[in-house]
Amino acid sequence: MNDNTKITFIKEDPWRIFRIMAEFVDSFETLSQLGPGVTHLRLGADSARRSLLQMAAELAKGLAKNKLAVITGGGPGIMEAANKGAYLAKGKSVGLNIELPNEQKGNRYANIPINFHYFFSRKVVSSNTASVCFHARRVRHAGRIL
Repeated sequence: MNDNTKITFIKEDPWRIFRIMAEFVDSFETLSQLGPGVTHLRLGADSARRSLLQMAAELAKGLAKNKLAVITGGGPGIMEAANKGAYLAKGKSVGLNIELPNEQKGNRYANIPINFHYFFSRKVVSSNTASVCFHARRVRHAGRIL
């Protein structure tokens, strides 16, 4: 098999399912070993205000000091600020980053980077982490946990 064959066969439709499956397996395996965590999802472009960035960093630092992982979309802006806070507190700082050519790179403060090629894989994983948080809140309000 020559080098061109090695590169092109993984881009063919039948092989994509394996890459998608690998993204799910790798990300859920990594996240399952984190322990308790807090997901912070927000668009990077939304968050240019300095005070919001400082608040996100301070909040994440406090969460990390209390042994909670901080999980973001891995991008710039407020996500980077949250990852930075957790990183500076020597906590678990997770970035769920999408790989885009000539675009966003994962921020340097995510000490547990999880990279995605497919948008929907990242969406499923990020939605799953957020839905667990909302479910726990709903159960708590129903009086089932303290």
